[in-house]
Amino acid sequence: MEKKEDVNVLTHIKELTAREEQLHGKEDLSDDDVKELHRLKSELDQYWDLLRQRRAFRDAGEDPERAKMRSEDTIKNYKD
Repeated sequence: MEKKEDVNVLTHIKELTAREEQLHGKEDLSDDDVKELHRLKSELDQYWDLLRQRRAFRDAGEDPERAKMRSEDTIKNYKD
């Protein structure tokens, strides 16, 4: 069962995704739009990681509050 904090994380992910889709829907992206897309992607990666951590702690019978937001560099290294 999703806990309140998980719902908050998911809500934020949905907001970030909506903004990302809005930007992708534009015909011409400005330099600022491109920078925002990169920032959104990084933030989305961080929030998805946080949600996965919370679920893993819960599945292991541990406190999901132990999950912490990891740095952009840490997340990037996991993906590379």
